[in-house]
Amino acid sequence: MDWRQYRCEKFYDELFEAPGQPRPAARHLAEYLDDLSETELGERRLAAELAIRVMGITFTVYTEGKNVDRAWPFDIIPRTIPRTEWQRTEAGLKQRVQALNHFIQDIYGSQKIVKDKVFPANLLEESVNFRPQCVGMRPKNGIWAHICGSDLVRHADGTLYVLEDNLRVPSGVSYMVENRLVTKRVFPEIFENMNILPVDDYPAQLYDTLAAMSPRPGEVPNIVLLTPGIYNSAYFEHCWLAQQMGIELVEGQDLSVGDDDCVYMRTIYGPQRVDVIYRRIDDLFLDPEAFNPDSMLGVRGVMRAWLKGKVALVNAPGAGVADDKVVYSFVPAMIKYYLGEDPILPNVPSYLCMDPKQRDYVLANLDKLVVKPANESGGYGMLIGPNSTKAQREQFRDLILANPRNYMAQPTLSLSTAPTLTEGGIEPRHLDLRPFILSRGDSTYVTTGGLTRVAMVKGSLVVNSSQGGGAKDTWIVDMEGTAEASQSQSQSIGAEAA
Repeated sequence: MDWRQYRCEKFYDELFEAPGQPRPAARHLAEYLDDLSETELGERRLAAELAIRVMGITFTVYTEGKNVDRAWPFDIIPRTIPRTEWQRTEAGLKQRVQALNHFIQDIYGSQKIVKDKVFPANLLEESVNFRPQCVGMRPKNGIWAHICGSDLVRHADGTLYVLEDNLRVPSGVSYMVENRLVTKRVFPEIFENMNILPVDDYPAQLYDTLAAMSPRPGEVPNIVLLTPGIYNSAYFEHCWLAQQMGIELVEGQDLSVGDDDCVYMRTIYGPQRVDVIYRRIDDLFLDPEAFNPDSMLGVRGVMRAWLKGKVALVNAPGAGVADDKVVYSFVPAMIKYYLGEDPILPNVPSYLCMDPKQRDYVLANLDKLVVKPANESGGYGMLIGPNSTKAQREQFRDLILANPRNYMAQPTLSLSTAPTLTEGGIEPRHLDLRPFILSRGDSTYVTTGGLTRVAMVKGSLVVNSSQGGGAKDTWIVDMEGTAEASQSQSQSIGAEAA
């Protein structure tokens, strides 16, 4: 492999500063890959595909009204990030989630941020994720978003931006851990020479976060994971997390709320009280008594139990009020308002269509911007201006004018790239990163890395697996530890030769 032939000049590349010049954190990886022949690299790729099938790592795609389980799309060349950079990123993510939890608590409390005109009242009034049922509630430790997955992107100048925050039912963490397991099978040798920070402690950290929310401190909590069932696109992850934490995976029909307003799980030994529900069901389907009366997925009365403090719900209902791409643009102001600090991680510059002047700018530049609806996910419902047709732009013009509150726009970023093994050889592909943050109140945990999603189609900016994207392992590399490992190995080789 001749890395001088790898062309990455137009974008910031995560592994290479220039053709043939790997970044310090990627130097050992580049040298290792350079020693592999094309045949060996192909064999490692096949080994990864086989491991994914044997391990049963799948995701579900909805197409033509059907559910199709597919093997997880994985690229074997990892992404590397130096630990020194990650320490700053970690601090920024902790700061961000702290401010978001303050905001959610304030919105369901005194709404001081609205009264002080830092956050627009009409934006809250038209929010589809504001839950009046939650007004006056204060969850344990004031934490609403216990689990957050924030999407990060790097621009051509190397700046790392927060693209969005996922606070309702963030998914993908199981693939982060499984990516590492597959990589260790494919490239076991390189882990001996590089100090790559681990990610396999996440299930234990998640369990501790859930246990800390129990309304019965001092007792071993009974924790369950509530899933919509086998037809949900993230069902693999639901099963994986429950198995890793050693907790029960349940559906709505397995739980009930008693006359004492406590939640009970049906077992062969009789009803057992449940202390914490890690719910992977959207608010509106969580409780037919409080939300959608036709829901067959949730548990009747569970909101009543939560409001009375008899059970913990993670993430808390109503947390989605901050999981809104329009609300997202106010997070820097929230950080300043609640914490008195400047944001460590910047937002991507955004234009809100609810503002007449900003809307006029968006409508005049639809061919240059990325337009997003406030509450869609998975890359759906977007307009990527430079890749759009005139008919698509006219359609979005009508959508924006009909409901300006529901749309925002951002400049088309030159997303960073990383070497990716394709049918045509190793080529740069665009990617993003989703780290996961766990909040308990007394402490906050950030994964060492996250889920790197990569657009497998040349030139594409869409990284979602449901739309053809794939994933890479993410290495947070301790450069000092790597240098020590290399020096130790060199001394060992020298001693053997002597």
